[in-house]
Amino acid sequence: MTSLAERLWQSRRNGGNVEVAPDEAPTTLEDALAIQRAAIACSGMASVGFKVGSTSAEAQKVLNTTEPGASPVLSGFFHTSPATIPIDPAHRPAVEGEFALRLGADIPPRDTEYSFQEVFQAIDGVAAAIEVVGSRLAGGLVGKGRLLTTMDFGANIALAVGDMVTDWKGFDLAAHEVKLSLNGDLREEGVGARALGHPINVLQWLANKQSQTGRGLVKGEIVSTGTCTGVLGVAPGDHVIADFGELGCVEINFTE
Repeated sequence: MTSLAERLWQSRRNGGNVEVAPDEAPTTLEDALAIQRAAIACSGMASVGFKVGSTSAEAQKVLNTTEPGASPVLSGFFHTSPATIPIDPAHRPAVEGEFALRLGADIPPRDTEYSFQEVFQAIDGVAAAIEVVGSRLAGGLVGKGRLLTTMDFGANIALAVGDMVTDWKGFDLAAHEVKLSLNGDLREEGVGARALGHPINVLQWLANKQSQTGRGLVKGEIVSTGTCTGVLGVAPGDHVIADFGELGCVEINFTE
C-alpha cells in the first residue's frame, strides 16, 4: 500500500480525501512530524518558512487540541497578493487573517530559550496575510487533534502575503485590528492578541521549538502567526480580503 505520507501529498496535489488506517495513525508528536516530513519530501518543494496554527482558543477548540502546532510553508503554495488560488471543496477550505513575520537574521539552535525581545529584534518585516486551511482527511478539521493535524501539513492549503512593511516597530501588533471580508461583506474581525496573546509570542514559541530540534530559523524565512479573525469557510468563486489598516491588505480569488 502507498505510504500515508505519499497519499497525503497526492491528495494535496490532486484533490480528494485520505483514509487513515488505525495502524497508520501517529501516536506521538514525533510520529506525526515524521509523517509530515515524509509528505513534504514527496512534494519535492522547498520551504519558504513556517505556518503556526492553533494559536487562538477558538482554533484549539475546533481541532480539539490545547497547544499550537507548526509546519513548513511549501514554495508551490506560497503566494503574493493579489492571488488566485485553486481549492478543492473536499478539503473543506477556510481562511484566516493573520500576520506574516519575516526574519532579518538567523535564530540558530542553542541550549537556552529565546526571549520575546530577542525574536522581536530578529524581525525585519511584517505583512498582512491570509492562510488557507483545510484537511486532506475525510471529515475536515473539526476534532482531528494535534497529531493528525500536524502530520497533514499542519492543515495548510496555501499562504498569501501582502507587501512587507519594514517600518513596523511603532505598531502595537497585539492591539492591531484585522478585518476579513468575503465577497464584499465584512464577516470576521479581531486583533493580534488572539494569536497567543501577541503575534510575536508565536514567533518566540516557534523559535524555541525549532531550536530544540537543532534546526533553528533562518534569515529570510516567513512565519505566519495563526488566526486573528477566526476561521471562515470558502468555496471556488469566492473573493476574500483581509484588511490590516496601515499594514495593508491581502486578497485572494478562489478557483477550482
